[in-house]
Amino acid sequence: MNGQVAGTTSAPWWQVLLIGRRPARTLLRALVLAVICLAISKYVLMPIRVEGISMLPTYGEKGVNFVNRLAYIKHGPERGDVVAIRLAGPHVMYMKRVIGLPGESISFHKGKVYIDGEELEESYVKLPCDWEAAAKLIGPDQYYVVGDNRSMAMADHTQGIAERPRILGKVIR
Repeated sequence: MNGQVAGTTSAPWWQVLLIGRRPARTLLRALVLAVICLAISKYVLMPIRVEGISMLPTYGEKGVNFVNRLAYIKHGPERGDVVAIRLAGPHVMYMKRVIGLPGESISFHKGKVYIDGEELEESYVKLPCDWEAAAKLIGPDQYYVVGDNRSMAMADHTQGIAERPRILGKVIR
């Protein structure tokens, strides 16, 4: 009888390998795994694709990174953090670096950033910059964000004040 109990049939080896011996349990496991993956991708780690050159050389164009949506639960963004900022709808976002914090005054002179009159040391800015902008006061629930590639004209570079609710999370490097 080849070691089988009378009246039972054995599934082919490939079916056992793909589905398991109990298909209902396998389906339940697959559904639970799908729900967990969906929840993680929507609420914890959200993918973001870099389009454009504003974050060069730190982040290359067409690269894919992940945004940690839980990074700012206990505290707000910090200077130097690269964040995802929601513009309109769930899929339109900017990836920028936080350089100004709430309540600070920020200005640009000869390509250098000044926070409350003190020059900000920015090791991530590798390309030459000649930006000029008068001091601007950042509001209590706002952050000043800008890309790392400051070699382009200031008018061509999307930068400025971002409201805290629009900041989705911190980009994982």
